[in-house]
Amino acid sequence: MKTLRPADLAREHGISTQAVRNYERDGFLPPADRTPSGYRIYTEVHAVALRTYLSLIPAHGHSAGGRIMNAVHDGGLDHALTIIDRGHSQLLRDRETLDAVRKAVGHLTAEPDAAPDRSAAPDTRSIGELAHRLRVTPATLRNWESAGILAPARDPATGYRVFRATDIRDAELAHLLRRGGYPLEHISTVVHRIRTAGGTDTLSGALADWQRKLTAQGLAMLHSATRLSHYLSVLDGGRGRSGGGLPGWPRAMFGP
Repeated sequence: MKTLRPADLAREHGISTQAVRNYERDGFLPPADRTPSGYRIYTEVHAVALRTYLSLIPAHGHSAGGRIMNAVHDGGLDHALTIIDRGHSQLLRDRETLDAVRKAVGHLTAEPDAAPDRSAAPDTRSIGELAHRLRVTPATLRNWESAGILAPARDPATGYRVFRATDIRDAELAHLLRRGGYPLEHISTVVHRIRTAGGTDTLSGALADWQRKLTAQGLAMLHSATRLSHYLSVLDGGRGRSGGGLPGWPRAMFGP
């Protein structure tokens, strides 16, 4: 098999040779053999692994992409697929949230004089329940409240925060925009404009921008799935020829 240097792998992607070494160190690439003098010897398997990892970053993020590659190299294919499934689930949730926000904005724009009825909303959440729903910490919600993004009512008997339907909508929107990289000050302005049903230009621009990001992420997921499938076939093909491979990787994972 043709051997490659770290510089060969780095050059293809415009990254440093140290980055390639770091990816190997972190388990995103399989371990490289060494020359008697200690230099790394990479092969096409490593090149395919690097292409796969880098394709996972725009699809699932640096952390999840690394965990997917770690799971693959540890023989945990099901764990890798579970991480991927969670990413698709989150993307679907983001799309559904976008749709819900658009509907809410449409309703508010159509009825500019309608004020949210905080006393009659039947669907309420405690701070812990809402945090669990959004997969954030209660401290995050308190921070959003301090920034003026959330304005929950208080239970008159206990003094605890009570998040009603409009609060949940605002929290969903804040969570969506935070993942899009928007600062709290910007999100506070957007949420305030929804509440007052005043100009929606800021909101429309933010949602259109996030829609483009979701589309790009969905396409990246398709691309990374193709890369990962190819990498798995390369790994399995190498095992079929040599009978070796990464520790703990049973051929049964791929079927007969």
